[in-house]
Amino acid sequence: MKYWIALVLALTLNATANLMMKFGSVGMKASLQATPRRDLGTLAGILAQNWVLVLGLFFFAANVVLYTYALQVIKISVAYPIMVTVGFAIIAVIAWRYLGESLSPAQWAGIGLILVGVYLVARDVRLTGA
Repeated sequence: MKYWIALVLALTLNATANLMMKFGSVGMKASLQATPRRDLGTLAGILAQNWVLVLGLFFFAANVVLYTYALQVIKISVAYPIMVTVGFAIIAVIAWRYLGESLSPAQWAGIGLILVGVYLVARDVRLTGA
């Protein structure tokens, strides 16, 4: 069970990191537009001051650690589809809700079908030993 918890935490961190990169890039764009110099040192300084972006990078690193831990027991043919598709669904819904991105009825149906597909891939997985 602890490996499944690690997988859920990893996919949550991955989705959160991607969203933080999006939110952080908005702030970085504004900083870049206000900065006449664009050398490497200036860019590094802007990046270091963007706590959302930095925290997103940290979440990516934590995701890798937890995902690697989960893969010790969970088959990659099961873990990867769960990781990618559930993460995608989380990101799509949050982008729709908080970033104003539009999702057509076909896209909503696609998200639903993706989640059904993940269920079909993972449904026969036994929790014993994991």
